[in-house]
Amino acid sequence: MFQSFATRSDPTTGRPRLAALRKQLAAMGLDGFVVPHADAHQNEYLPPHAERLAWLTGFTGSAGAAVVVTDTAHVFVDGRYTLQLRQQADMDVFTPQSLTDTPPHQWLADNLGKGTRLGFDPWLHTIGEARRLEQACAKAGAELIAVSDNPVDAVWADAPPPPAAPVRLHPIERAGKSARAKLRAMARTVRQAGAAATVLTDPASVCWAFNIRGADVVHTPLALAWAIVPARGAPQLFVDPAKHTGAVTDHLRDHADLQSPDAFEAALAQLGRTATKPVMLDPARAAAAIAAIIEDAGGTVIEGTDPAVRPRAAKNRAERKGAVEAHRRDGAAMATFLAWLDAQDPASLDEIAIVERLERVRTETGERLGMPLREIAFDTICGAGPHGAIVHYRVDETSNRAVAPGDLILIDSGAQYEDGTTDITRVIATGEASDEQRRHFTLVLKGMIAMSQARFPEGTRGVDLDVLARRPLWAAGLDYGHGTGHGVGSYLGVHEGPQNLSRRGMAVLEEGMIVSNEPGYYVEGSHGIRIENLVMVAPAKVPEGGEKPMHAFTTLTLCPIDRRLIAPKLLDRAERRWLNRYHARVRRELSKLIKDEAVLAWLERATAPVR
Repeated sequence: MFQSFATRSDPTTGRPRLAALRKQLAAMGLDGFVVPHADAHQNEYLPPHAERLAWLTGFTGSAGAAVVVTDTAHVFVDGRYTLQLRQQADMDVFTPQSLTDTPPHQWLADNLGKGTRLGFDPWLHTIGEARRLEQACAKAGAELIAVSDNPVDAVWADAPPPPAAPVRLHPIERAGKSARAKLRAMARTVRQAGAAATVLTDPASVCWAFNIRGADVVHTPLALAWAIVPARGAPQLFVDPAKHTGAVTDHLRDHADLQSPDAFEAALAQLGRTATKPVMLDPARAAAAIAAIIEDAGGTVIEGTDPAVRPRAAKNRAERKGAVEAHRRDGAAMATFLAWLDAQDPASLDEIAIVERLERVRTETGERLGMPLREIAFDTICGAGPHGAIVHYRVDETSNRAVAPGDLILIDSGAQYEDGTTDITRVIATGEASDEQRRHFTLVLKGMIAMSQARFPEGTRGVDLDVLARRPLWAAGLDYGHGTGHGVGSYLGVHEGPQNLSRRGMAVLEEGMIVSNEPGYYVEGSHGIRIENLVMVAPAKVPEGGEKPMHAFTTLTLCPIDRRLIAPKLLDRAERRWLNRYHARVRRELSKLIKDEAVLAWLERATAPVR
């Protein structure tokens, strides 16, 4: 099994751990400390040894931060994790705060006392984050102190060791472009920026650039590594030598000066001493410590976007083909799983049993169709009844809920195949849905269809389209607290930038970019609804008389949407036509891959037209 079901973290550990941290801060001459959910690479999902926020507070979500000061401690999370934080952390010692409405730097500016010495680990904060902390402290009359030794590490006695999973080569037929060509293109970008070099700090960028993959981060095929890409000459790659041998070592040495991570800081200092031009760093990705090392050695830093970000987001022909194949295969697995789920007595099921069955079906389907499941893309979200209202709920042995007849089951899952990454959410009825549930489901479906049908001119950003998915809910006085969609990698991160569909989606949507389309609605204590397909940006035909080049979304995900939850009268003719055409395509494509007659019969029923 790829997913584990450990007992939920114990909120009672928060008080003694917080006391130990405060004692350590006092010994270091600090009045407070910021604990982000971050590692030195700014990964979204962290290796176990970097889960400092979870260790301290009990909160295990993928985004958040804690601010610990002398008398109070605060945990900042966004709308996805509000309910989860209350369940996992001790609310008597940690005060919840909104990561979006009052982020840590704003809270610090408003609440720190004059003369407060606030510590932070510069390896765990980006250049941009450190700048905001510094400005907040200046406004409050406090002092920001960069520490060389993280105080959480000093009191976390049984922290696990760093990961050391082997590095694998990503074949050219899947990558679509050689590592040499990618590195040359990045060096050209560095020269155009007037820089001597850039530093790749995001493991997704390093893996994409060198056509490698790893397993240092749960569910995401990343090898933790650094790279320095100069404007001219050979790149330097810093990766643990225990992670590679043989052909992998030869490949890496053929494309870079291969070194141990222990040499990284010295290489940065050397770059600072010798570079005749500035070093380009991405302020949203590079740790503040990297800029400090370069500048302390006499170098200068200019800010610029990681040169791998845009080209890895705009998938090439091979990556697009792989995405289509991965989603067809994953659709066959989902149909097989949903046919099984429909055949069960709901009273015989619980959330863990459902998660385990889905993973088993994905594994078996991948093996049968010649492309094994490498990993799941994230811990499967399976929320029955009220658990579906917890946006990023993760079942464990303590929370595992038996399905009650009539529950809506929200299942958000994804897969990592060598040719692509998938992410899909479906809501399943286990009995007769209420009128309210059908209304909520159909309003969410209307928004998903509106986004699926969008046509937009070149240069359009995600923020320009986000309203399309919300409009049906807004008209009913409803909304959801998360973005409508995130970018997705090519056998890399299931969450990938810069593209997204949200109120903060400022990146232009370019041909080949993959984004999720996942509006939702949640009723605390009752049910949650989210319908998610992945879509890819593609050129659209310009109608006669049109003047501007246009884009549209091609839907990648192939899986029935539960017709039992639809209120047909709420769909207009165009929406019904889209849904029926989508289901006809699902039936046509998946029937080619499914051999089980019972599953085929279920698929025929599940994709019947909605009248």
